[in-house]
Amino acid sequence: MKKIKITQVKSVIDRSERQKRTMIALGLKKLNAAVEVEATPQILGMVTKVNHLVKVEEI
Repeated sequence: MKKIKITQVKSVIDRSERQKRTMIALGLKKLNAAVEVEATPQILGMVTKVNHLVKVEEI
């Protein structure tokens, strides 16, 4: 399965609690933090919900 790199580019301040929890579930806690994860349907769904806060790159 292919991997993707997710980088947080915007703050979660003034965002809904659901979006904050989604960011934590992805492993992103700080601005400019990056994680490498496998591109499963569950992860891609979470990325879709917070796509305005993150940058996604294929590895």
